[in-house]
Amino acid sequence: MSFVEFREAMAEEPVILLPFASQEEQGPHAPMGDYRLTREIADLAAQRSGAIVAPTIPFGYADFFRAFAGGIQLRSDTFKAVVEDVAVSFLEHGLERLIIVNGHTTNSFLIDEVMRKLQRERGVYLVSMDIWQSLDSATWTRIHGENAAAARGHGADPMTSVYMHFFPDQVHLDRVTIEPNGTAFGLPVRGPRGVGFGTGTVNMPLSAKDANAAGILGGDPSFSSPEKGAQIVEHVVGQIADLVAHLKTQDPRSL
Repeated sequence: MSFVEFREAMAEEPVILLPFASQEEQGPHAPMGDYRLTREIADLAAQRSGAIVAPTIPFGYADFFRAFAGGIQLRSDTFKAVVEDVAVSFLEHGLERLIIVNGHTTNSFLIDEVMRKLQRERGVYLVSMDIWQSLDSATWTRIHGENAAAARGHGADPMTSVYMHFFPDQVHLDRVTIEPNGTAFGLPVRGPRGVGFGTGTVNMPLSAKDANAAGILGGDPSFSSPEKGAQIVEHVVGQIADLVAHLKTQDPRSL
């Protein structure tokens, strides 16, 4: 789209999709660069809803994946500055119906900080959708059946199935190795944020590799399939398109 075409489209006060994601490991069987999944989903949602989609920002806040080579991590202040600068690039031209399409859950709390800052300073309410969290338990169970609990986790679904749907030649399930979670201070690692202790969890600044050497932090990717990926994509695209339709009816400066 040229700037002239974009200027003409502005007359319709379009909803703008701002995709953010990450470049991080997804286990030994799937490629890094899960931002590509967010980009594909945002493009499909824009086609369905009539929204305009901005270029995907491929890097996010993924500090605990730093131990795996090949990932790219932004510092929290850097990421927040990028989110704000991208949003302001549209706000300063009067485009205020903005949806942040977030494909990396760990970005969420930083995105929230930026949205609150923009609301305080500019009086505009942005909205953000964490696309993987939009998969409710009923939808997840419908897709995965009796394997619903076992299929979900980092290195498994939803991303492995979505990779198999969009990029089937790049997923190699024969490379999957299910490694036991590690230990720290003699305690079982529950994830990159901490260890199990007593009846709860003690927070620690661990890495994803501390949690699991294979990078599969939860779930079993053997339950993944292209067909499941197609169903996941259809649900998420529908959620975004429905949000676009709803936001068109709302004043972003008034609740």
